[in-house]
Amino acid sequence: MRYTLLRPLLFTLSPETAHCVTFSLLEKARKLRLLPDHPVICPSRRVMNLDFPNPIGLAAGLDKNGEYLDVLALLGFGFIEIGTVTPRPQPGNPKPRIFRLPQAQAVINRMGFNNQGVDAMIENIRRSDYQGILGINIGKNFDTPIENAATDYLTCLRKVYSLASYITVNISSPNTQNLRQLQNTAELDHLLHVLKSEQTRLADKHGYYTPLAVKIAPDLESSQIESIARLLMKHRIDSIIATNTTLSRTGVTQFPSSRETGGLSGAPLTQRATAVIHQLQLILQGAVPIIGVGGILSANDAEEKIKAGASLVQIYTGLIYHGPDLIKAIAQKICTSEQSPDT
Repeated sequence: MRYTLLRPLLFTLSPETAHCVTFSLLEKARKLRLLPDHPVICPSRRVMNLDFPNPIGLAAGLDKNGEYLDVLALLGFGFIEIGTVTPRPQPGNPKPRIFRLPQAQAVINRMGFNNQGVDAMIENIRRSDYQGILGINIGKNFDTPIENAATDYLTCLRKVYSLASYITVNISSPNTQNLRQLQNTAELDHLLHVLKSEQTRLADKHGYYTPLAVKIAPDLESSQIESIARLLMKHRIDSIIATNTTLSRTGVTQFPSSRETGGLSGAPLTQRATAVIHQLQLILQGAVPIIGVGGILSANDAEEKIKAGASLVQIYTGLIYHGPDLIKAIAQKICTSEQSPDT
């Protein structure tokens, strides 16, 4: 069944119920070999010293525990990022905590890093047959004081290092109290120093290098973006993911759900996320590759992220509104232009 036909039925369910139903159906279809495996054909690109078969990835948040890797692998992604995972299991914020804004092609969520903990994720990954590029997004437990946040990140870094293609440090979720404080210059400088030192130690221990990415918020002043960019270069961080969800409600205040707390994703974030990418590119000049995410609801949105300076893109809310066809549409747009002799 095409997603355009299935979506109205799913949207009669609560978002979290729809999520579970969708993956249950996909798992059954996979086991019955009803899901076609049509890889997206695209010129591969080397980013973070990794060869990505295509530039379209899944953003963190959809598969927090790495439970659905084998299904997601059939949808055509060039890479998959799972998490955010924390050292200990935690339930997240009380339900309801996800709210659709269909008229705006947007979602508000205040999930709060609900996950089964890093050890459960590791077991899920090991049971999976997934062989593609895997990003693992790490965070801190809600009850870990912000001044001790580095300890939680280090715990996750050590445990997932050997399983991840790259590891993302999430310092930008709006749904864990004080987490975004880690984007401040002094706090970020300390955190990056600690994590980079541990990355070096782990690379020596394991005999291979697993890149580190940092995911930032869209709600930063230009001076903050510049400070973060310069710290990334100083500490030789391997990539930056721009951006997470926004606290802004610009463009959606007419909808009742806009009054819900949490991070807003989807179409209202498109221009802001692209603007952050553009500013980062002006500062970084290719020294740190950018992964663009935020408000990608069409192939044109993805292309704008690439033109602004992103080497790769990720989708999440766009998948909720448009389904797997969005992956192929983006690939056709980006990959065709890359293969054109005029580019």
